[in-house]
Amino acid sequence: MAIAKAVKGALAGSSMIRKMFEEGSELKKKYGAGKVFDFSIGNPDLEPPPAFHEALVRLASEDAKGSHGYMPNPGFPGVREAVAQRASREQGAPLSGSHIIMASGAAGALNVILKTILNPGDELIVSAPYFMEYGAYVANHGGVLTAVDSGEDFNLDVEAIAASLTEKTAAVLINSPHNPTGRVYPRETLEELASALREHGRKTGRKPYLVSDEPYREIVYDGIEVPSVLAAYEESMVATSYSKNLSLPGERIGYIAVSPRAEGLDDLLAGLVYATRVLGYVNAPALMQRVVAALTGEKAAVAVYAARRDAFIEVLKETGIEYAPPQGTFYLFCKVPARKKNGPSADSDFTAHLKKHLILGVPGSSFKKPGWVRFAYCVDEKLIRDSAPAFRAAVAEW
Repeated sequence: MAIAKAVKGALAGSSMIRKMFEEGSELKKKYGAGKVFDFSIGNPDLEPPPAFHEALVRLASEDAKGSHGYMPNPGFPGVREAVAQRASREQGAPLSGSHIIMASGAAGALNVILKTILNPGDELIVSAPYFMEYGAYVANHGGVLTAVDSGEDFNLDVEAIAASLTEKTAAVLINSPHNPTGRVYPRETLEELASALREHGRKTGRKPYLVSDEPYREIVYDGIEVPSVLAAYEESMVATSYSKNLSLPGERIGYIAVSPRAEGLDDLLAGLVYATRVLGYVNAPALMQRVVAALTGEKAAVAVYAARRDAFIEVLKETGIEYAPPQGTFYLFCKVPARKKNGPSADSDFTAHLKKHLILGVPGSSFKKPGWVRFAYCVDEKLIRDSAPAFRAAVAEW
């Protein structure tokens, strides 16, 4: 028996990030971990804060009656209230537990949202470059992804987004702080986008949702603020997780926050709860819900990532590689250098060349931005500094 054609086609273009990560594992076996400079995957290497381990042990030891039983699909009521209190402060919106749906990570949250809002053939607009899995998530629910190029500084091009809106546009999906560029969209840009979406709604009778993917919200630098989409636009939702700010990617725990000003709010919330159930998540992991509810005062170790960013920038400056200055996340998005000799200079060629020097990055074409390469600096600072000779040799030979 054959597998589904759509799945077979997806396998042919499967995630370059995962591919590079797996190749890195093989290279480390061959050459040793300290000699392979693997900047391919955004897998936080920092341990969760001590408070996580304390909460985990305490809650597992308590083992109160019903702790491992069925629960309401959107999550434990007490957990949702605790999460809402913190999300209200972050988003500048009056959220209660009823506006929070606990989710199986940000990916689970996005799939729940898309299941809820997309009709077959509906369109979802994203700004390129973008996280490659968005296309698969939209296809999961019968939608069509429309990519609009960002501005030269990787800010949203609101005029281009507005020009791409149609009667089939269900939502605009943004990601700030942004993977792969590290860009944080300013408040003025969100307000301009909100105005464009309202105007489109007045003209067509269908006001698109604004969905913000925010797992990197707390990893920002130099006093940068991450503005709130819930404050900017009434028909908005946030999908996020604890994978980056608490270094818990393997626990698959996150949530959806829904604007209390959304039209048809009760139906929207009911739809999200229904989608959570029928997509097979049923509910977010019970123990992790209770753990993160106990950690609402914890913060990401931003100072560590800032030091790593600065160290990586030093390496890049030594080699002359141009980069987009990241305002957040733990990624550097870099231009492929011009070749000294005639020959192909595609991002895939450059990443293949870097691999010969035991440096692993992800081609920008994987994010729909050819000519660029993404490096993840969620690795030990020593590894970053030790990579300098390899980068120098690779660029000189290139």
